[in-house]
Amino acid sequence: MNDAELAASIDHTVLGPETTFADVQQVLDDADEYGLNACIPPCYVAEAAEYTPDVTLATVIGFPHGQHATAAKREEAAIAYEDGADELDMVINVGRLKAGETEAVRQDIEEVVAAVPIPVKVIIETALLTDEEKHDACQAAKDADAAFVKTSTGFAESGAKVEDVELMSEYLPVKASGGVGNYEQARAMFDAGAERIGASSGVEIVEDFRQNY
Repeated sequence: MNDAELAASIDHTVLGPETTFADVQQVLDDADEYGLNACIPPCYVAEAAEYTPDVTLATVIGFPHGQHATAAKREEAAIAYEDGADELDMVINVGRLKAGETEAVRQDIEEVVAAVPIPVKVIIETALLTDEEKHDACQAAKDADAAFVKTSTGFAESGAKVEDVELMSEYLPVKASGGVGNYEQARAMFDAGAERIGASSGVEIVEDFRQNY
């Protein structure tokens, strides 16, 4: 992997509750300079798509807790696509999953996938799940024709773990997100089977690679 390939596998992210468009612009400038993707709040997608049209732009659906009504998630997805999003990262309904309502979880994902002609990554929030629930969530995402499964929102107690990436990669391509701050940590996720990294420190990861590897 060279630095360009590494950069293209990173979703440089800003999703905090106080995020301004100036914050988004900084992420977009970084992404444009380094060849990163960007993952930003949905309210800024239209502006971002105009600001840096060549940057692959992801946004979030049902974020951060996944408890939106399915119809709301579907509409949010459609709006994000119309505004210029290239990819969507949606949060499952963890409560329904933990209640054993896996069919409802699958249908929720399926509705979002069907609403847009762009890749949908499914955030399962691994920190809140047992291994059995992780398997169930990944199977639901696969059955719903999602493009990826993603470890975390960044709002739970922990983020990506190697063992979770290994489990999830049995089902779909994995986006490892949460707590990945340097190239060594990113490489561990790639070695475990991740194909994408989500991180607020995308620039630091690439610079670490350039300087030390």
